[in-house]
Amino acid sequence: MCELFHKFMMGLRDFVKDYFLGFWDYETPKVMVVKNKTLGVIYRGVQFLVITYFIWYVFISEKAYQESETRPESSVYTLMKGTAVHGDDILDTVEYVRPSEGGDVISTILRREVTYDQKQGTCAEHFMVANANCTRDSECVQGEVDFDGHGRRTGRCVQYYNHTFKTCEIQTWCPIERYAVRTGISGGHQFYSVHQEFYPLPRIQSAEVKGNIKDISNPKEMRRFLNKCHYDKETNPYCPNFRLGYIAAQAREDFSELCKTGGVIGVFINWNCNLDLDYSYCQPTYSFRRLDLRKDQESSGYYYRFAKYYSREGVESRTLIKAYGIRLDVIVHGHAGKFSPIPTIISTVTAMTSVGICTIICDWIMLTFIDKNEVYSDRKFDEVIKEPTVPKASELGFINSYGSNHSDLSEGVQL
Repeated sequence: MCELFHKFMMGLRDFVKDYFLGFWDYETPKVMVVKNKTLGVIYRGVQFLVITYFIWYVFISEKAYQESETRPESSVYTLMKGTAVHGDDILDTVEYVRPSEGGDVISTILRREVTYDQKQGTCAEHFMVANANCTRDSECVQGEVDFDGHGRRTGRCVQYYNHTFKTCEIQTWCPIERYAVRTGISGGHQFYSVHQEFYPLPRIQSAEVKGNIKDISNPKEMRRFLNKCHYDKETNPYCPNFRLGYIAAQAREDFSELCKTGGVIGVFINWNCNLDLDYSYCQPTYSFRRLDLRKDQESSGYYYRFAKYYSREGVESRTLIKAYGIRLDVIVHGHAGKFSPIPTIISTVTAMTSVGICTIICDWIMLTFIDKNEVYSDRKFDEVIKEPTVPKASELGFINSYGSNHSDLSEGVQL
């Protein structure tokens, strides 16, 4: 046992010694010219692919020589303009816009379901609520509140309004919302205006603030422009006014269907600015997409409720309004870049070192598939060890060792 342990320790010592001594060895590549056309074609082909990748994709497409910013600072201000028709009444933005002016979210009412003259009291629960149908009082638990219901149950089973069946009585605002009057709002002159300022490179203090509105110094001309212009991708890209119908069409939605169910549409403002060029080339592009889910028809669309309270004969009453409309969410994306020496140096060094992969690939091919007789490997790998130098024997030394001690060789006397 002791002998095995001794051998193990000796082997471990030799291994550590060899590793320690080998750690200080220096390796240097050896230049060897291989006259092989197949290997040469592979080598130049890989070189071409690597260089093309860095020139075309890294430097031209991705602009790796620039300092870039993908999360620019921006500020959004939105408002809704225009008039709407509700029966014989003309509504302004105070009536159909929530909020009247806002940040990156704004909505407009397109259809309303109105429940008039609601008062606090007791009335029959809607028959579509779970466990609301009953035949006797014992089936209605007093104080129970159903998740989908409209109020708290009183424990009584009452006739469902003008029908013959019965449902549980509840304490709530009566009559319940199911008896609402549905009214639509037509608004052919509704416009959506979005004003946005974009700071492309916050880290560069000299970068200017860019807006999505045409740069007009005269305030009167600016107001005239904003009151008359409509956005067009080709002819008027710096107009911030959009028709609701245009937004729905760009989102590939039917505007009349949106008026019935409502919906959430994302307004995406995309900035892609190359600050090495003139600032006029930094222009916004818009895209629109519907964001709400439409798989569940019961919960799809966009709607919300609000009430108008008043007092009639000393009793607090309210008019409940369930509003369907379009909610517009403004989402700003941006990418800006400007030349900087640091990313340029890093990308250039990376490109130069990546060319070395060509040699690694070709060496592997040569030593694995071509060097069957180990002709190349014998020439490629050499081990050089420094040995003690042996002095070369000179002619004079030979004579001194084996000849006479006589040093006068001028007369040519044979020794």
